[in-house]
Amino acid sequence: MPITDKLLGFNEEVERKEILNQYRYLLRSFPKPLTKSEKKQIRMAFEMSLEAHQGMRRKSGEPYILHPLEVARISVKEINLGPTAVICALLHDVVEDTEVTLEDLKREFGNNVMRIVDGLTKISGVFDVNTSAQAENFRKILLTLADDVQVILIKIADRLHNMRTLNSMPKNKQQKISSETLYIYAPLAHRLGLYAIKSEMEDLSMKYLESETYKMIAKKLEQKKRERQKYISDFIKPVKVAMEGEGITCKVYGRPKSIFSIWHKMKNKGVEFEEVYDLFAIRIIIDTSLENEKSECWRAYSAITDIYTPNPNRLRDWISTPKANGYESLHTTVMGPKGRWVEVQIRSKRMDEIAEKGYAAHWMYKEDHEGNEGASTDVWLSKIREMLNNPESNALDFLDDFKLNLFNKEMYIFTPKGDLKVLPRNSTALDFAFDIHTDIGSKCIGAKVNHKLVPLSHKLNNGDQVEIITSNKQKPNEDWLNFVTTGKAKSKIRATLREEKRKVSQAGRLIVEKKLAKLKFKLTEENLAILLNYFNYKTSLDFFYDIAEGKIQKKALDILENKNGKLDVPSKVTPHIPEEADEIDNAIKKQLKHNAEVVLFDGMSDIDYKMAKCCTPIPGDDVFGFITIGDGIKIHRANCPNAVQMMSNYSYRIVKTRWVQGHEIAFLTGLKIKGIDDMGLVNKLTNIISGEHEVNIRSISIESNDGVFEGMIMIFVNDTKQLKRLMKKLKSINGVLSVTRFEN
Repeated sequence: MPITDKLLGFNEEVERKEILNQYRYLLRSFPKPLTKSEKKQIRMAFEMSLEAHQGMRRKSGEPYILHPLEVARISVKEINLGPTAVICALLHDVVEDTEVTLEDLKREFGNNVMRIVDGLTKISGVFDVNTSAQAENFRKILLTLADDVQVILIKIADRLHNMRTLNSMPKNKQQKISSETLYIYAPLAHRLGLYAIKSEMEDLSMKYLESETYKMIAKKLEQKKRERQKYISDFIKPVKVAMEGEGITCKVYGRPKSIFSIWHKMKNKGVEFEEVYDLFAIRIIIDTSLENEKSECWRAYSAITDIYTPNPNRLRDWISTPKANGYESLHTTVMGPKGRWVEVQIRSKRMDEIAEKGYAAHWMYKEDHEGNEGASTDVWLSKIREMLNNPESNALDFLDDFKLNLFNKEMYIFTPKGDLKVLPRNSTALDFAFDIHTDIGSKCIGAKVNHKLVPLSHKLNNGDQVEIITSNKQKPNEDWLNFVTTGKAKSKIRATLREEKRKVSQAGRLIVEKKLAKLKFKLTEENLAILLNYFNYKTSLDFFYDIAEGKIQKKALDILENKNGKLDVPSKVTPHIPEEADEIDNAIKKQLKHNAEVVLFDGMSDIDYKMAKCCTPIPGDDVFGFITIGDGIKIHRANCPNAVQMMSNYSYRIVKTRWVQGHEIAFLTGLKIKGIDDMGLVNKLTNIISGEHEVNIRSISIESNDGVFEGMIMIFVNDTKQLKRLMKKLKSINGVLSVTRFEN
């Protein structure tokens, strides 16, 4: 049956044409011609998805089928995945949202497709409120890494399309989804080498989390676009001439930095947009053979530094030692025209393909040259698999450990035999021991770093040579968790401690069983619940462990009695402490019983709320409420340092919040002021703050060093409008270089 007949169920002719065009566009996206069998399978997947999603629409109103089509297109066009991944992308939502089952997929497309789609299907059912559903989803997705990394790549494609179409979602959903993206998906894309996708995810997340700042930077970039293009053109001209003179075939162009990276630099360095000079990077892509790549890149570097003076502290050689995610490039920063620092990235076409499309491009290259798809199995993936072998870990602990493995800043450590190990920055000698082998880590008592004896907690530096010292008498202890950095070390230490605790608790269980046996009882679940309730324990493991360790004396069990064949405890039972999950659940029900949102300072609300001290929100700030246990709702700024983690892991505790106009309440906030030191500076500042703007000062602290001052001023303001007017006036003082708001 022709596809056009399958589309008759759609109302508008325009929609039918759009769906058909998107399907044809998908088929044209493949870099290599498809076989008849591949075309047939892709069409079957498309038709199954089309039929399954019949009548379903997205929030934007468009037919739902356009979403899996676009995810499939991103998978092949922007990530370089093959036909199998495209089939899975087309079907990624059918099991979760429709009547189609995994068995249906297995029958039609085979076990491989079924397994990948299963990995992509979100966990259904009710979650414990103390567990992040998103964390559980990630654990399930990552379990499939042992077989096929395509799962995570398709999931990234799915999230990218969701971010591109986030406009149609309500604001609270935009913030939640953006926070998840910034917290996990963008670092994950970075770790898998998908730099273009990582940058787009960060920019789109910022668009919804910090919309005003995003618009400001975007507007200023557009205003300076012509000036920037002229500067790039002037910088590139002599470089192209030099490359031709050296006989190097290459493309040279300027690429603007992402809005998010510019904002990140502004925050980290405490500077205004106008003070961020490296708004772009020059990229040199060399067309050369595999065996000549390294020498050609260094020749290009030599030619560049003959024209422009390099910064000796800003050379990054990721050609000799590639990043753990496969990234290869030569980075340098040179002094360009008009005294401006310019970053230059030098790499081959192959390196650039891997830099933009990550592992998928790496695999395609391996397949083309070695006939062995997936020959380059990354060390990082094997570390994640090791973490997944610990199924009992709490979902959020797992997610935190996993995040540790996403850090892009790495260092290179050598074994005594000269083997190279890649670890995250700030890793300790104990991290290195666990990286070699779990047994070595568990028995580690110290290390020799560059032939000098150091303790387990010693932080390693790039290029260190490390020898681990072990003892069979050594065992992991809880203190180790305070100084290890890598996810592998943390998960293995926790697993060992749990196993040790389990062994000890067995002795405690026997003590309880003997006591109950004297009373002619067995240790049933019902009797255990009575004991846990009386002694205020959440888990039987902790209870039995404390019995074995003597923290609960054996004679304490003498309170147990046999009354009419039932286990009995004294009438004055210590109140049962509900689990944290119950407390959160009750708090949510209590706070939101009659209110869909918190209206701040309207004089009518009966909801208990407080301003968070971590970000000190004031009226006019974009804010949200977060339900706490026993402390009501805390109001946080949307750009609070903790916001991304809270929205990502505890979205069910987020409450919509808005300000009411016309109040006269003063709020504490802080300003950081930098500038050139001058006589009477404090007097000028206080005159403007308290005199002209009638703003109360809580505290002021100014330090001067070598003619430069830095001040911290805590003030009370009514709202963001008043604060912005004051900041503008302070910036106008002669010698003041920057005025920024800061969190406590």
